[in-house]
Amino acid sequence: MIAPPDTRPPDVPAADAPVAAWDRAYANSAAVPDAPAIFAAWAARSAAFRETARGDIDVPCGAHPRERLDLFLPEGAPQGLAVFVHGGYWKAFDKSASSWLAAGPLGRGWAVAVPSYPLCPEARIAAIARSVARAVETAAARIAGPIALVGHSAGGQLVTRLIAEGSPLAPDALARVVSVVSISGVHDLRPLRRTSMNDTLRLDATEAAAESPALLAPVAAPRVAAWVGAAELPAFRRQTALLAAAWTGLGLPVAAVEAVGRHHFDVVDALADPGSALVSRLVGRFPGDR
Repeated sequence: MIAPPDTRPPDVPAADAPVAAWDRAYANSAAVPDAPAIFAAWAARSAAFRETARGDIDVPCGAHPRERLDLFLPEGAPQGLAVFVHGGYWKAFDKSASSWLAAGPLGRGWAVAVPSYPLCPEARIAAIARSVARAVETAAARIAGPIALVGHSAGGQLVTRLIAEGSPLAPDALARVVSVVSISGVHDLRPLRRTSMNDTLRLDATEAAAESPALLAPVAAPRVAAWVGAAELPAFRRQTALLAAAWTGLGLPVAAVEAVGRHHFDVVDALADPGSALVSRLVGRFPGDR
């Protein structure tokens, strides 16, 4: 018997490849040499932003000590509520490094909630999604109007999970979601089971499938964009294209956008600019919008 040709792209590890090969496919910090300096800059910008921003810090949104959110308020009555969910592969970071990214939606008149959530291995990814849902519901109880969800990396998985079948988001909050942007999101969790980080994530086959937005049908119909840096690792560019293809095929068009010259950690920078295309995609209005 003649073996079928190997049609994998050259950068995709084989199913039986060693863990190190799968680690390299998803190793963002290794792919961006100045990653530590970028993380330090996020923290410094966020601390400076909180010094002058209007709003409430450390609003409880659950029983866990990490279930807190910062709620930033624009001048005047908010046009709606934007929620930014941080990344870190569900095992790192918290809201304190993301405050500065609220500047873009704030500049467009939207209130912005930035939550923290419990991390792996203490929490499973399914439980983290429920925690983020509670944060959205807490902020939504304070801010009237439409809701826009945006998340980076693991946060991209979490915000798209909230509009997929089996959503942990309460129906009244779900009905208010008008826009979702996943920035460099991981929409199919199954490959992560082959990486060493799964020692921390503890994904089994059942949870990996159940929590992968690309494998689930959307249960809401907001405007959705999957946004990724054109200079990112191929795995993340494929994860973006996968969600767009899967959900568009199910009747919910997803805009797939590759930001020229951007890598995994600077692709979020545009979220701090009220005039950026990313912020317009999140909280703007376009011809033909619902």
